[in-house]
Amino acid sequence: MTSSGLPVTPDRYLPPALPRVRTGLWHIAVPVTVIWLVAFVVLLFFIPQLQAGDAMVWLWTCLAGFVLGIMGLSVYAWQRRAARRGSRSANQMALDESI
Repeated sequence: MTSSGLPVTPDRYLPPALPRVRTGLWHIAVPVTVIWLVAFVVLLFFIPQLQAGDAMVWLWTCLAGFVLGIMGLSVYAWQRRAARRGSRSANQMALDESI
């Protein structure tokens, strides 16, 4: 018996169900990724000032934020496609969200 009173089967462990998704990934990740891109483009106009102030790290931070956002959205879309196909290894929570 576990602390919650449920019996434990030693041959197979079933983790508890995850809670439902409360907010959509697309409503958070897409705008933030776009903000990183806009910040990168804006900073392109200020390269001389960034170089003079030794602050070029901000330009590369914005580019990295945009690239990582695109990579994250790509993985999410890949998982969503796999879940729709019925792949057993896919994250089924991706189907709970409405875009």
